[in-house]
Amino acid sequence: QVQLVESGGGLVQAGGSLRLSCAASGSAFSINAMGWYRQGPGKQRELVASIISGGLTNYVDSVKGRFTISRDNAKNTVYLQMNSLKPEDTAVYYCNAPGEKPFGYGYWGQGTQVTVSS
Repeated sequence: QVQLVESGGGLVQAGGSLRLSCAASGSAFSINAMGWYRQGPGKQRELVASIISGGLTNYVDSVKGRFTISRDNAKNTVYLQMNSLKPEDTAVYYCNAPGEKPFGYGYWGQGTQVTVSS
């Protein structure tokens, strides 16, 4: 069994920054592919950023240049640095560890709320 625990959410003014963390634990679990999703009010959950083995990253267009996904394999932790935050970034953010499956499958964290005020 794999556990994912997110932290780092909160309330921030537009233009501010937050760093989310997702700590993974479980038997023989090591980070391979990891993703950050978000679900805003009345919106579908969307993949915001992902990182795969080798460090290749991908971002949804709306966050390119503002968000950075990274990981620390020694700590089994993935981060999402969010800069220049906008009110439309307000959402619950979830980390996803798909394992050998596509993103959106596998394990999920409990989510952390990010609220950006204007």
